[in-house]
Amino acid sequence: MTTNLSSLLDSSPDRHNRPKIAGTGITVHRVASWYKLGHSAEEITRQYPHLTLAGVYAALAYYHANREEIDAEMMADDLEAHRLEQEYLQKQQVFQ
Repeated sequence: MTTNLSSLLDSSPDRHNRPKIAGTGITVHRVASWYKLGHSAEEITRQYPHLTLAGVYAALAYYHANREEIDAEMMADDLEAHRLEQEYLQKQQVFQ
């Protein structure tokens, strides 16, 4: 039985329509983050046994094929998280 590689990834509105491993909530962005931290596909599947090796490799292939776009989105996410954290800390100082 042959698996069509496009069947390994999908997207959903609850993940901002970002590509994810089909049947899971794990996005390509998350897999790319782990990969950039030095984790191999095999390590990722050991840590998250509900993921298949084929799914993780499909996510990595998608990441590498769209690296500039995904890296830019990940950077924007990090900047937004930092902005929100600073906003929260400023509000906490007001209440002290």
